[in-house]
Amino acid sequence: MRHMQSRPAAALLLALGAAGASLTPTAQAAPGVPEMSPGLVQAMQRDLHLTKSEAEHRLSAERHAITVDRRVKSLAGSSYAGSWFDADTGRLTVATTDPALAGELRAAGADVRQAVYSAARLDATKKQLDKAEAPKGVAAWRVDHKANRVVVDVVASQRSDNDVRSFVEGALRAGPVQIREVNAPPQPFAAGTVGGDPYYTGNVRCSIGFSVHGGFVTAGHCGQSGAAVRGWDHTAVGTFQGSSFPENDYAWVSVGNGWWTVPVVLGWGTVPDQLVRGSNEAPVGASICRSGSTTRWHCGTVLAKNETVNYSQGAVHQLTKTSVCAEPGDSGGSFISGDQAQGVTSGGWGNCSSGGQTWYQPVNEILNRYGLRLHTA
Repeated sequence: MRHMQSRPAAALLLALGAAGASLTPTAQAAPGVPEMSPGLVQAMQRDLHLTKSEAEHRLSAERHAITVDRRVKSLAGSSYAGSWFDADTGRLTVATTDPALAGELRAAGADVRQAVYSAARLDATKKQLDKAEAPKGVAAWRVDHKANRVVVDVVASQRSDNDVRSFVEGALRAGPVQIREVNAPPQPFAAGTVGGDPYYTGNVRCSIGFSVHGGFVTAGHCGQSGAAVRGWDHTAVGTFQGSSFPENDYAWVSVGNGWWTVPVVLGWGTVPDQLVRGSNEAPVGASICRSGSTTRWHCGTVLAKNETVNYSQGAVHQLTKTSVCAEPGDSGGSFISGDQAQGVTSGGWGNCSSGGQTWYQPVNEILNRYGLRLHTA
């Protein structure tokens, strides 16, 4: 249960959002340039071990990389083989199967890497794997653009299991696949409208992802369609209007009973509450932060996209993998990069004491699936 002392500040923020006011920045931003939250910079200093200057420079570079990413995808066309942000250089790298395009892609602002397989070829291979029923010893699979392969994670202690071996053999026949070993399988972060706030359905506590017009989005494993939802104070909020798990891990909840939505993600006192201004997708390698009702605010890096994760309840597709820690009850909570919504927490391994990795379901997929509109500042 959240500390009650944090509620008055959040309630004030809710009132401001309802009145159409916005947070007051500590410094005036230049016209047309998004504000750089001091709290976000502080969280990146803590979790990514950066200086203040390094964190500010990285946020600026990542913002530019998002723009470059859209440009090079269009230029590369069918030769596009993926892209990722390099935190060391502060630049976006794009892979292409056509060496003749290297000069044009560099001119567009990206570093270039030659690839054997296009992104479309790798996606097709992954789709073949998605059709198969994976045993529990297969933890996840994803397109890894840097490796230019579909990477399959297998639990090391179950590598010799007959069902695992059969899945691996079939995967290797499907196309360009690489097998890697992991120590433990992932688990959903469910124990139990502002992003990161707790809500309850039955005896389960989960976390709100992002406000949409009419409700909020969250993880599908937190509740089934028709399930009633209670808020942080256990008063009635609304109802699950749509939910999908496994295969997907997303849901949306309608809001009523005096509740309303605001474009805010809780910073839990670690950072100021964050305004949500859009949902532009951050590239692999970019920094990212998560808000949840158990472990609150933590940051890390985007590690991979379009990964299929094989939970004990079944496989979930098109997840994004991060180095951010999380724990049970954080499920459904907000993943945000700068002021851009990224996704809702699905599951992972480890914890916020010893470390771990966490996956999220991209928010744009959820919005498109249910025809929802993100509530933005």
